[in-house]
Amino acid sequence: MQFSFGPILYYWPRQQVEAFYQQVAESDVDCVYLGETVCSKRRELKFENYFHIAQMLREAGKQVCLSTMTLLEAPSELRELRKYCDNGEFMVEANDVGAVSMLAEQKLPFVGGAALQIYNQHSLRKFIGMGMKRWVIPAELSRDWLVELLSESMIDSVRDCFETEVFAFGHLPLAWSGRCFTARSENRSKDQCELCCIKYPQGRSVTSQDGTDVFVLNGIQTQSGSRYNLINQLNGMHELVDMVRLSPEPNDSLVWLQRFQKNQHGAQSVRLSTSESNGYWLKLAGLVQVQETPDSYEN
Repeated sequence: MQFSFGPILYYWPRQQVEAFYQQVAESDVDCVYLGETVCSKRRELKFENYFHIAQMLREAGKQVCLSTMTLLEAPSELRELRKYCDNGEFMVEANDVGAVSMLAEQKLPFVGGAALQIYNQHSLRKFIGMGMKRWVIPAELSRDWLVELLSESMIDSVRDCFETEVFAFGHLPLAWSGRCFTARSENRSKDQCELCCIKYPQGRSVTSQDGTDVFVLNGIQTQSGSRYNLINQLNGMHELVDMVRLSPEPNDSLVWLQRFQKNQHGAQSVRLSTSESNGYWLKLAGLVQVQETPDSYEN
């Protein structure tokens, strides 16, 4: 089982991004995804900057993928997408069908992002035929569902042609919109947002009247209020999941990577905080948290 860092979903200053990837280069993570996937107005780093970081990480022995935008709204974003698809050196994580089409035209292999919403054997087989070499499973789907889908004859026959990847740590991306909810939360319009999301390096929490974390606002992206954490479910992923994805956070991402690596076989379970959940993977409501046996937790 390998581990990856997904693209940074939040808007961080360039210096913070570069410092984070310097630390990642020195870590033992297997794969790193780079690129802006949420909002094209976030220009602290441009394609050329990400490409330079990608080369640095490759020199450090990491597998590198360039991640594309999930919701494209303007011709300029299509031109930027073309840069990613034509980069010539790194595999691309396609987060919308436009990217898939560009890559398939050139017969280039790609990673299928979770936003492609591949839910059944027919669509999975279709994307494999178009060149998908790794499939990031939609986060709301369960282990039981994955077992059943991979056992389908039309998928089992091509199982050695693609890898599976699971989003296992971080606030889950749930939806994207033409509106910017972070800007609206500050009574700004999207066109005059003043890039206010840079003030929220881990998004802006939305709570219910009883204080429950319901959502996290991240520009045009809405995330789960609870942090998804499958660290105690890793033992059940063997022979099903090839890569486990951690979504970068401002603090302790590398610490959590080490915890995940140590608990691959369930030897060092971790007590989840009250703001974490794991329900989807267990075929339960997403907000549900199932703890492991208390005496199996590390101190």
